[in-house]
Amino acid sequence: MFENMSFDYLIKRAISNVPNNVDKRQGSIIYDAIAPCCLEIAKIYESLDNVLNQVFADTSSREFLIRRAEERGLTPKPSSPAIMKGVFNKNVSIGSRFFIDGLIYFVSEKISDCNFKLTCETNGSEGHRHFGTLLPLDNIDGLNKAEITEIIVTGEDEEDTELFRQRYFDSFNALAFGGNKKDYIEKVNTISGVGGCKVFPAFFGPGTVRLVIISSGYSRISTDFAKQIKELADPFEYSSEGVGFAPIGHKVYVESVKERPITIDIQIELLSHADFDFISQKVIECIKNYFYELSKVWADNSYTEIVSMKLGTEIFNINGVKNVSDISIFGEDSFLSFSLEDDEIPILKQISINGTTLEGI
Repeated sequence: MFENMSFDYLIKRAISNVPNNVDKRQGSIIYDAIAPCCLEIAKIYESLDNVLNQVFADTSSREFLIRRAEERGLTPKPSSPAIMKGVFNKNVSIGSRFFIDGLIYFVSEKISDCNFKLTCETNGSEGHRHFGTLLPLDNIDGLNKAEITEIIVTGEDEEDTELFRQRYFDSFNALAFGGNKKDYIEKVNTISGVGGCKVFPAFFGPGTVRLVIISSGYSRISTDFAKQIKELADPFEYSSEGVGFAPIGHKVYVESVKERPITIDIQIELLSHADFDFISQKVIECIKNYFYELSKVWADNSYTEIVSMKLGTEIFNINGVKNVSDISIFGEDSFLSFSLEDDEIPILKQISINGTTLEGI
């Protein structure tokens, strides 16, 4: 709004009000007297412009966006630690600490004999990306096996500013109240470790609500995490009584999104200098990235669709690929698109490139 109020504009306007019989050239007494004032006024206008930007949610910085969103009861999702499953050859003490790839995990809960929940001491998504052998930071007699085997709850980074901004604007699109779809989606999405949710009302009959959840890492969630969400929404002991965030009369069922293993056959033509093994790994990486992007928007779409042209374009852009002549799924003929069920996301199980079969995972 005040972008025209620059120093040059202000000093020209000020000088124009000085009589012509006075020396107004740069370096003159009157010019040197006016210039500092014009510079300060230009700074004031710049600050006013910044204040105006902070007033509106589409241009405000994170600090003032949060303050604006708080008026609608919205706050950014905080970072949270990953919770992993640890498998040992013996029972270990709660609080025991272990190290892997620069991260430290502590034993937070017993699942069963020799199986424990491990909570990462560092918040964020990095905590659920490491698997394998753990090194104990405490002396534990008789311990000869300590491994992270699977994710129980994905770690989550603090919500990105632009994602939070979009969530703020989305809050105006539909009114969330009393257990409607919007209400469930908003409440479930605020749970750390949740990346998205689909709501299926009356799925198992009147009064029932089916929630299908995808993790913040855009993969399936564990059975244990599904139970935690169920307890928050509609506790098992008080089902349909409105003790959780589900209203009275709603019986809530919580499920993980299903991962649909996909087998792909691809015929590609390589440039003469291209290395087949290198290109093959790039193709696998490309397909995995494409499937990941589909999973990120799973909650926003009624179903997920694998589009042949889109997949072919991604592969064609790999350096060393001359042409993509054919793509098929599950050994069938060439396809234009392949639709998954509304509770499914794709994962790459196996790929055949020019007749050579490779594992996708």
